[in-house]
Amino acid sequence: MSRPDGFLLLSKPPDITSFDALQAIKRRLATRKVGHAGTLDRFAEGLLLVLCGAMTRLTPLASEGEKEYEAVVRLGEETDTLDPEGRVVDRGPVPPLSVIEAALPAFTGVICQAPPAFSAVHVGGKRAYEVARAGGSVDLAVRSVTVHSLEILGYAPPELSLRVRCSKGTYVRSLARDLARACGSRGHLRRLVRTRIGAFSLSEAVSAQEFDQERDLRSWREFFERLGGVAPALVRPESEGSVRAGRPLREADFASAPPSGAVLALFGEGGEFLALARREGDGRLRYEFVVAPPD
Repeated sequence: MSRPDGFLLLSKPPDITSFDALQAIKRRLATRKVGHAGTLDRFAEGLLLVLCGAMTRLTPLASEGEKEYEAVVRLGEETDTLDPEGRVVDRGPVPPLSVIEAALPAFTGVICQAPPAFSAVHVGGKRAYEVARAGGSVDLAVRSVTVHSLEILGYAPPELSLRVRCSKGTYVRSLARDLARACGSRGHLRRLVRTRIGAFSLSEAVSAQEFDQERDLRSWREFFERLGGVAPALVRPESEGSVRAGRPLREADFASAPPSGAVLALFGEGGEFLALARREGDGRLRYEFVVAPPD
């Protein structure tokens, strides 16, 4: 069987971890080399962008895309995990819609937020959630993230429905906590659905049970075309071996002048992906990685 290099759009159900959601895919593809761009909490659901085989090397690129979520915030109660799986640790009055609308502008643009205590952030060599579950105190540094838009979809007190467009690294649980506190209340996420990662949408995703390799495993080329910010470049047939070996790139290796973009995806004449390269400040191209030929 050939190596299953490609990506797929997977719909994760609630109440399982992102790791568990991938197990059926690993079995179907008969490979352990499967990863995803951006974890969803156990209670959350929605889109996982799954990378398979050699495409797992692209996880950093795939993770950079803007994320979109639909969230339901339960106001009046804050839990220790900031989600429905935790215990209530604080309460506050449920605010009117006018107070919520007045608070929203402060939570768009570049904002500062502290990750939840129950998160995968490293603290002293351990995950924060490990320390928190053991009863330890977790003090996480505030970080800058970008919330591109925050839209109210509905309000049926005490539940507030929002659409959130944000950058990598944004914790919607922290956003729910901080927004509720700014309204003089307390709050936690009751539901979270990721609907988009960059150009990839939940409406295109399949469940693990529905996954069919021939139909749903998508190609390198489609990934780069939709990702944006990566320019394809065609390598001459006589230079493919040189690229596979990771030898320094020359103008003569390309079928035509390479694009001026900062990141280039190098393809062979037959359409196979050979390498990812980045242009340095002096104009030279340096490999990010070279793809090993399939078995």
